[in-house]
Amino acid sequence: MSAVNREPLTAPHRTRNDAVLALCVAVLALAIALTGGEGTRPDHLSSMLLLAGHVPLVWRRRSPSVALLGVVACMAPYYAFDYNPALPAPAIVLALYTVAATGTVRRTLLTGVAVLVPTLISNGLTDSDGALDALEISGWIIAVLVVGIAVRYYRLYVASIVERAERAERTREEEARRRVAEERLRVARDLHDLLAHSITLIGVQTSVAAHVLTADPERFDRKAVAQALDDIAGTCRIARGELRTTLEVLRAHDTVVGVDADPGPGSVPGSVSGAEDMRGPLPGIDGLAALAETGRVAGAKVELSVRADDIPPSVGAAAYRIVQEALTNAVRHGGREDLTVRVGLWTADGALRVSVRDDGTGGGGGAGPSHGTPGFGLVGMRERARSVGGTLDAGPGPAEGFEVTATLPLSREDEVR
Repeated sequence: MSAVNREPLTAPHRTRNDAVLALCVAVLALAIALTGGEGTRPDHLSSMLLLAGHVPLVWRRRSPSVALLGVVACMAPYYAFDYNPALPAPAIVLALYTVAATGTVRRTLLTGVAVLVPTLISNGLTDSDGALDALEISGWIIAVLVVGIAVRYYRLYVASIVERAERAERTREEEARRRVAEERLRVARDLHDLLAHSITLIGVQTSVAAHVLTADPERFDRKAVAQALDDIAGTCRIARGELRTTLEVLRAHDTVVGVDADPGPGSVPGSVSGAEDMRGPLPGIDGLAALAETGRVAGAKVELSVRADDIPPSVGAAAYRIVQEALTNAVRHGGREDLTVRVGLWTADGALRVSVRDDGTGGGGGAGPSHGTPGFGLVGMRERARSVGGTLDAGPGPAEGFEVTATLPLSREDEVR
């Protein structure tokens, strides 16, 4: 079946195999001729014509039409001398079959007409009473061509099935790689949001403790130092808990790398099986109050205004992470002690609007030349917005400071997209 299914024009060692096949057919024809009766034994001329007629079969798959023409050219004198007509038949049938099995239907029909017409004319001139023989010859030629066409279409059908299977396999592999890449990007965003926010708060709280210790040693405020150290310990506990949850997702190789074969009706295209379930409840706008409090502990005046209800979890999580990163950048790059950050969330026109504006002097983006190596904060916020079909803008405020605004659609269609 492998030999039948294989495309003959691209088969390996086709010339060598065809040479062996032509030799076997020629030897078989000579053996049949030599084992016949005394009156049917071939002479030297018929044997040479018979052998010469099998030589073009060596190139039957490389040039099918040329091979058929060569066989016919060598066999025509053989038939003209009225030698045994059955001996060249296998070679002619093989050449005709090759043309039909490797060419188009149009070429096969033209070849059949080109072979049938001279054959019938020659048979009519040499044997006017041989109508039954002419019908038998025509039937054999047509049958061989039909079998060749059927085999060709069968090979095309098998090739199309194999191609579809390979394409489907490539699609599955690409989809699996894409989902793994998306999961890695999501984990990278989570780690950045978590560590950047926590480390920034720890740095600010450590600076407060150091300032209390060194500003006025004679009036040492133990309560302020203890409060600063407690804030650092609390931030570390929160960061450790979130980091542990993220690392548990990374350790779950079977669920992170495995892609749902049949995602349920509630699944979102492009998500990874089991990842969100293991992470626990997503942070949402309900956690913004605690987020604002951490900003206040870091020394900034945070004004929070939330006028939004019934926010989808994925949109709420994106808004939370955007506010978290914007607040972290404001605290880190604000450039002033009495920094004020105004955080606002409200719904309008079927979307959740997010605004984080500070009155600092350092540029809250954290990606300008004055801040050294550009970070991933703005990139991560834009990716958060795009993950739910939204947009995000960030840049200097209209009067001072830095402003981040985002529009996150609330509809499920936009959420999925």
